[in-house]
Amino acid sequence: MESNIFVDVLLDGQGTAKSRTGIKFLDHMIATLAMHSAMNLVVEATGDLTHHTVEDVAITLGSAISKALGNREGIKRFGYAIIPMDDALAMVSIDLVKRPYAVLKLKLEGSQIEDIRKEDAYHFFRSLAFSLEATMHVLVLYGENDHHKVEAATKALAISLKQASSFDERRRQTSVKGTL
Repeated sequence: MESNIFVDVLLDGQGTAKSRTGIKFLDHMIATLAMHSAMNLVVEATGDLTHHTVEDVAITLGSAISKALGNREGIKRFGYAIIPMDDALAMVSIDLVKRPYAVLKLKLEGSQIEDIRKEDAYHFFRSLAFSLEATMHVLVLYGENDHHKVEAATKALAISLKQASSFDERRRQTSVKGTL
């Protein structure tokens, strides 16, 4: 067994999270994502290694959000945010275009952030972008504390997702091509 993941997503929620992954910082990221995106998230995970659990939670979460978005017709599609967290400033821009791509510049200096490795933080954002089928740029502009950098990036992602996934009653199609 690599991992066992359960995810439930309500896009138009109140920002609640119930996350039990056994990885405290991952649970913190999920709670932060839920609160600032106004999604309700339930995540339950067990895994053999922290890396596998982080990766598989991101893949399952991205897939669940993608499924909840349906055909994505009528959504704003684009979202962006610049968010501070104490010493850190992060910027995220997202396009829910169904073309997965990720640019990540987290500027992490240490090898660990609480109970996850630095590369697992990068892997979380990349796996989420690809399973969500989104183009996502996550840039930490500056900061001293790695926890603050990732938390600012997660908050900026949440605000961007909330914006991009919201319905625009004036929009008849999401792309000039007619489909994503």
